[in-house]
Amino acid sequence: MPEFLISLTNIVKNYKTMRALDGIDLGIKPGVTGLLGPNGAGKSTLIKLLLGLVRITSGTGNILGHDLGSHGRQVRNLVGYMPEDDCYIPGMSGVEVVQFAACLSGLPTIEALRRAHEILDFCGMKQERYRIIDTYSTGMRQKIKFASAIVHDPQFLILDEPTSGLDPEEREALLARVRMLWTQCGKSVLISTHILPDVQAICDEVVILSQGKIRLNESLSKLSQTKSPSFSLRILGNEETFVKNMKQNGFPNLPNSEGDLVFESNDPRLAEIIWNTARESETKIHSMIPARNSLEEIFMATVKEATHANS
Repeated sequence: MPEFLISLTNIVKNYKTMRALDGIDLGIKPGVTGLLGPNGAGKSTLIKLLLGLVRITSGTGNILGHDLGSHGRQVRNLVGYMPEDDCYIPGMSGVEVVQFAACLSGLPTIEALRRAHEILDFCGMKQERYRIIDTYSTGMRQKIKFASAIVHDPQFLILDEPTSGLDPEEREALLARVRMLWTQCGKSVLISTHILPDVQAICDEVVILSQGKIRLNESLSKLSQTKSPSFSLRILGNEETFVKNMKQNGFPNLPNSEGDLVFESNDPRLAEIIWNTARESETKIHSMIPARNSLEEIFMATVKEATHANS
C-alpha cells in the first residue's frame, strides 16, 4: 500500500480575483481522514479538485496513481462521493436511485439491482427502499446518498457531512459502517464535516483547512496526547470533598469542556494517589481513563491562529 493515496504540491485555485486555495501541500494516507475547516475555508473547492470537477490554477498532484486534472473520469471511477446536498431524481424509489448510481458506474442493469439491494442491506434500509424517495426523511436520504457512493465498490470515499440529519442512533451506526469499510474492506475515507465528535470517533488523521491554506495535518492520536500523564475522572459521591483532598495532596484539577475531572502530573504514582484519595474521601470512581486533548479546542486554536496570521 502506498504511503500517500493523494499527494498535492503547491495547489492554487483562483476564481477570478478570489483565491480559494492558496499553495496547498497535502498528503492523504490510507485510513480515515477528517477534513475540518470553517465555512469558506476552501473544503468544497478542494473536494471538487480531487474529483476532477474544476481545474487547478497552478500546482501538481497525484490521486490514486493519476495526475491531478488530466484523468478526471478515471479518478471518478475509483472514488465514491457522497455530496452534502440532495441529488436524487424525483419519482424514483430508493432502490432505483442506488441501482441507477450502479448503472452509471458501468454495471449491467440486473447486476446493478442485485448490488443495490446488497448495499441497502448493509446500510440498514428495509422495506422503505421501495418507497418514492420524495417521501423520505432527511436521515433516510442520507442513507441513500451513502449507499449510492459505495455501490460501485470504490477504492476511496469522499463523504461531505455524512451524518447531517441523522438521529444519534443512526449517526453511530453510519460512523461504524464507515470505520468498517476501512478496517475490514481496506477502503480509505475522507470525511468533510463540522461535527468534531464524528472525527474524534473514527478518524486516524486530521486535516484543518482555513483561508485556503492547510493549517494542520497530523494523526489524531498524536494530537490527542497531553503534555503530561493525566486522567479524566467521573465521581460518584461527594465530588467537592474529593477535589479538595486531591488539591491538598498537590494535584489541582484542570478545566474540562466535557464536565469531567482532569488531573495531570508527571508523578508516576498519580493513579495510585487518585484511588487512595477516593477511598479517604468516601467517594467512588465511576470511570477513570487517560485524558486527551479536545479536538474542539485544537480546532478553535488553529483557526484563531490562522486568522491572526492573516490579519
